[in-house]
Amino acid sequence: MIDSSWTEEAKQAVLEAVTAKYNKVASSPEGLFKYPTGRAGLETLQYDTALLEKLPDEVAAAYCGVGNPFGLGVVEPGQSVLDVGCGAGVDTILAGMMAGPSGRAVGVDVVPAMLERARRNLATIDCCNVYFEEMSAELLPFPERSFDVVISNGAFNLVPDKPRALTEVLRVLKPGGRFQLADQVLTGQQPAAPQARIANWSR
Repeated sequence: MIDSSWTEEAKQAVLEAVTAKYNKVASSPEGLFKYPTGRAGLETLQYDTALLEKLPDEVAAAYCGVGNPFGLGVVEPGQSVLDVGCGAGVDTILAGMMAGPSGRAVGVDVVPAMLERARRNLATIDCCNVYFEEMSAELLPFPERSFDVVISNGAFNLVPDKPRALTEVLRVLKPGGRFQLADQVLTGQQPAAPQARIANWSR
């Protein structure tokens, strides 16, 4: 984990490595991960089949999540949802469908190419309560207690300053709100040298 004591140069190097990989993912995630992506990934992770039927193939094909954050709890009509590290926006769009017209879903990401893909995906669906913004998980410019649910799918492991990002998530959650996280964890040893960690960050 990179903590707050790391330099801005190190954080910038991580951002560049992540951006380089996800510029490719924005075109298509197929073959870039060691687990199923696209509609096969959504079905393997047991997303709600009724919602999946509403997703155009182009949108479903962009999915590259590592888990199903909605397996921890569904979004209720009228709720506000924040998707941290939204990528191509598939989870954000599904959250918007669940929240309905009286709710909203906001997806945030640091990779412009992924946000462009998310907005293209959104344009194929009649879903007027979904929004995408470019920002870091480490600095969420929303008022305190803005969201009922915060989700994140395979993105927190890419954030350099995880304690700061978690603090931001808890700040924008309403009292009694839920943080539903699906992610990867490191089970072996990290490289000892900081530069070696950075070089392997986005793998």
